[in-house]
Amino acid sequence: MTFEAWLTLAILAATFATLVATKLPPVTVFLGALTLCVTFGLAPIERCLAGFANPGVVTIGVLFMVAAGMYSTGAITLLSDKFIGRPKTMLAAQLKILPPIAVGSAFLNNTPLVAMMIPVIRDLCRSTGLDKAKLYIPLSFASILGGCSTLIGTATNLIIAGMVVDAMATGAGGGSQLREIALFDPAWVAVPAMVLGLVLLLVLSRWLLKSPAMQDSDTVVERSYGAEFVIPDASPLAGKTIEIAGFAEPIGFKLVGPIRADGSSIPIELSTTLAEGDVLLISAELDSLASLWTMRGLEPLYTMNPMETARHRHQLIEAVISPQSLALGRKVSEFPLPDSPFRLRLVAVSRDDEAVAGRIGDLTIQVGDVAVLEVDDSFFYVNRGEHSFSLVRRVRGHRIRRWHKAAGASVITAAMITAAAFGWMSMLNAALLATGAMLLTRCLTIRNAASSIDYSTLGVLGAAIGVAAAVSESGLAAQIATILTNLGGGNALAALAVVFIGRVVMANLITNAASAVFMFPIALSMASQLEISFMPFAIALMTGTIGAAVTPPSYQTNLMVQGPGDYGFMDFVKMGTPLAILVGVITVWLAPVFFPF
Repeated sequence: MTFEAWLTLAILAATFATLVATKLPPVTVFLGALTLCVTFGLAPIERCLAGFANPGVVTIGVLFMVAAGMYSTGAITLLSDKFIGRPKTMLAAQLKILPPIAVGSAFLNNTPLVAMMIPVIRDLCRSTGLDKAKLYIPLSFASILGGCSTLIGTATNLIIAGMVVDAMATGAGGGSQLREIALFDPAWVAVPAMVLGLVLLLVLSRWLLKSPAMQDSDTVVERSYGAEFVIPDASPLAGKTIEIAGFAEPIGFKLVGPIRADGSSIPIELSTTLAEGDVLLISAELDSLASLWTMRGLEPLYTMNPMETARHRHQLIEAVISPQSLALGRKVSEFPLPDSPFRLRLVAVSRDDEAVAGRIGDLTIQVGDVAVLEVDDSFFYVNRGEHSFSLVRRVRGHRIRRWHKAAGASVITAAMITAAAFGWMSMLNAALLATGAMLLTRCLTIRNAASSIDYSTLGVLGAAIGVAAAVSESGLAAQIATILTNLGGGNALAALAVVFIGRVVMANLITNAASAVFMFPIALSMASQLEISFMPFAIALMTGTIGAAVTPPSYQTNLMVQGPGDYGFMDFVKMGTPLAILVGVITVWLAPVFFPF
């Protein structure tokens, strides 16, 4: 090998070692590697920096905003409620959760989908006694399987497609045959892998996943709150029975009693019909209370002073009543308080860690009462001296959705997918138009759009593509490809299997997307040396994403479910390894069938 190739190999080895042995952020490590490649001139600077203008990288950034529009309007929540419902058995729960998440992940970023489902599964398991361990890992794996099915399903697929376009423009393919990858090209291989993978998850989870007998966290008694929610005018809950509205078998909370607008009590029966103005008395822990607060068609009953900002800009906080509070000695029913500088809604109250008995409107506020409040940003300035409320903490992860915008966001997203699927425009163009439409229709705010972009991920991808250019330009990719091709005896199927295995192994050493980027020039060189089509290799790089399921750190959704599911490292290995083998066999078998060498 040339000196440049050895130097590039040394940089790669140092990059891998740093990622494995240190806690430095991946974006820092990859930007450092890119800096070394530029410093030593291992590739033209235009190619080293081309990753940041790669269509796939830019598309990923734009799709973050589209997903934020779907999430902030509640469109994702509405769809999940419609498909999932309230299953009572493990098989029913898995069948209602896993396929919709897999399909949804094919068109939307799976991170918000999994984030949305974590509290749903938690509350479901609490109320039904289902084993949470059998749901959380399958949830993450199903989202990964589904994401492999389309070009926009994962960041990796978009990056591979973008690198193919770059290779076509620069003639880097050599003797291999290249063409642009369409939206549903991965589906020919990934959909069969997804279906069989979901079946495997159902089987393996029954035997390999089981919660410990009793964790300490399961025995912790949380503070309980008493709350009162009103059914406002035009609420979708009005006219529904308690059963249809979902209060017959409440998950994570207790319905103490509904009260009519005239103050009369009504029985808690399945056939009881709710009406506008009804007040629901609730006893709940904080997480479940926050979920009720975000529920469509419910609003907190008591307001200290009206807020002028839109509810989707509000947030929940937990605060302790201080000795200087103006509310001391007042009954909650006396709200609003004209002499109070605060604009807020009282959502719930807890005294001595217990929900108050009866109506909270009859409660006289005392020092030390813990209140859950709906506030806007002005609250933190007014309470800066903590004279009225002390020990304030934000209840994170819960926001009011702009439900009236959900249909618009869904239509815009469907139009984006349709335009790209029929080839009317590029995925990037369709995503840009969709983002613009969401901003114009107020499905998405500029602040939410900016905050939704994961700049660290984009930095890793852009830098990794630059380092991959050095791998190609230095001749290292060709050298590695020659070695791997010779190991496979010049057989195309063996070469394809080697690429998939290499992709899976690297995905668990470094980040998932970076492993695909580094394997791309090697796979391209192998296809060129064998003078065969690169398409089967591109598909293998895409489906190889499932290899990231083998360990928790290699994929974000794995890390998200590890804590809630009380999983150990080996739980992911036991479930992920058979799944990766299955997907690998399907890929090597079907990729050449649908995309001949």
